[in-house]
Amino acid sequence: MVISAKKLSKTFVVNKRDGWRSHKTEVLAVDSIDLSIEQGAAVALIGPNGAGKSTTIKMLTGILHPTAGTAAVLGLVPWRDRTRLAYEIGAVFGQRSQLWYHLPPEDSFDLLSRIYNLDRKQYKQQRDMLIERFGLVPFLNTPVRKLSLGQRMRAEIAASLLHRPRLLFLDEPTIGVDVVARQELRDLIKEWNQQDGVTVLITSHDAGDIEHVAQRVLVVNHGQIVLDDKLANMRRQYLDTKVVSARFHGEHKMTELPGVKILKMGNYAMKLEVATDLISIETVVKAILDLGTIADISIEDPPLEEVIAHIYSRPAGSNGHSSTMQES
Repeated sequence: MVISAKKLSKTFVVNKRDGWRSHKTEVLAVDSIDLSIEQGAAVALIGPNGAGKSTTIKMLTGILHPTAGTAAVLGLVPWRDRTRLAYEIGAVFGQRSQLWYHLPPEDSFDLLSRIYNLDRKQYKQQRDMLIERFGLVPFLNTPVRKLSLGQRMRAEIAASLLHRPRLLFLDEPTIGVDVVARQELRDLIKEWNQQDGVTVLITSHDAGDIEHVAQRVLVVNHGQIVLDDKLANMRRQYLDTKVVSARFHGEHKMTELPGVKILKMGNYAMKLEVATDLISIETVVKAILDLGTIADISIEDPPLEEVIAHIYSRPAGSNGHSSTMQES
């Protein structure tokens, strides 16, 4: 296993004010998490704010010490072997930079190569390949402070891969990034995982990141893993609905059907939500085809946000499907 954790927990002691008085209280951020991730996997760690995602990442990278439990990352204990582990992993935190603010990315890359004691020839080969793959040439010599957020994040991920890590931690890598740059980042991360076998653990609030990058999803709520499954299984088990969209060459009128909710209706188009436990997709499609000449028709899963919201609605600590782990 690339990552394994048993009963991993983290409690923070914080100061709280009660009127004029201040007192210390404990906040349980991560609550006895068990986790295992194999080489080459692409796993999303998702949950609401305060669920424990970033705290878990920080323990697995050695930034934080756990209050209880054990963990091994690439055979090392992160908080005990942090320096050794740094040579084997890459980490990108969306709101923190490993690039020097006033220097261009190329200079930061050179500095990082010396920090990692990289062989000069091998470093140049890796750097040049990353520059080409991540499309960095247009802004390679522009100070980081002048880069757009999308450009900076591409350079951040490239920087994290200079030393050829076996494992890549991505904590909100697309936060604040524009739509086009976000999709580019997703494609690059997915390519690196699938073509180069780099194991990826990503946290994100963006359902698009999860859908495009991950094969397996860990849902965290109140510091506990409430679901551990393949992305496709998560959809199938938690929402028995499909979205059917159709466009017509002429006007149409849809009659009411049990289990079908009209989301949008126009003279030449419609969008329906179908409860597949009440009515089959085949029945709905046949009814649509009977309305007139079809210009286009599509059947889609509902947005992943709805799946996640459905999971969050379960009580904390609910076992449900979380007791079974499906490897990607």
